[in-house]
Formats: sequence, C-alpha cells, structure tokens
Amino acid sequence: MSYKIVIADDEVHIRLLLEQTLEELIDTFNLQVFTASDGDEAISLILKEKPHLVFLDIMMPKKDGITVCQSVTQNPDCKDTKILLLTAKGQETDRGRGIAAGAIDYITKPFDPDSILKITAELLGLTR
Repeated sequence: MSYKIVIADDEVHIRLLLEQTLEELIDTFNLQVFTASDGDEAISLILKEKPHLVFLDIMMPKKDGITVCQSVTQNPDCKDTKILLLTAKGQETDRGRGIAAGAIDYITKPFDPDSILKITAELLGLTR
C-alpha cells in the first residue's frame, strides 16, 4: 500500500526539512509526499490527493491552518485524513483551537526529527 502525506507550510525550509526527515520512511514504505505553500493550495491538494496524513502549519497566507483543518475534517471525503498541526505558536489556547478544529495532535517548532518519524510511523501503522 502506498501512503500519501501532505506538508503544508509557507516556509520552504520547513517543507524541505520535513521531507528530509521522512526520507527513510519514504524510501522504505513507498510514501508519496506532496507540498503546499499556502492555505488555499493545501485545501486543493488535500481534496485532490486524499492523503493519509497532513503536516499543517497554522500561520499561512490565504487561509490559516485552523481554517484548513476545519474544512478538511468537516469534509466526508477526507474522513480518513489525519492532521498534525505544526506551528511556532505554543500557547495552550492555540493548541485547544487546533484540537477543536479536528487536528489529532499539535507539534511546536522547532520539532525533533526523531519524534516526527515516530509519530508518522505510528499514525500510518508502519513498522520499521
């Protein structure tokens, strides 16, 4: 089975860092990774590809990550899509808004690459 992951972040270096972090899983488990640089692009890509997992930045142009998360989690076609919010905003109120919008977890930047690998493997049911 091939799994799809979307990385949505307006900062190109974060998108690249996440792709590099996931490289081991990409090669081993034939993961497909797609990237988006703003909220509108993220929604379009998620609706088109129906990914299994989305790494979603909260502060993005056009539509913020909370709005994207709500749009995706309210869409029945995306019921199997898991969203991890990835953000520099670490306040508990922001975390609560993200979880209320339908995200399954909230990870603050800077993130630990090993924990990203572990979480991804767990959420997709991959065994290394």
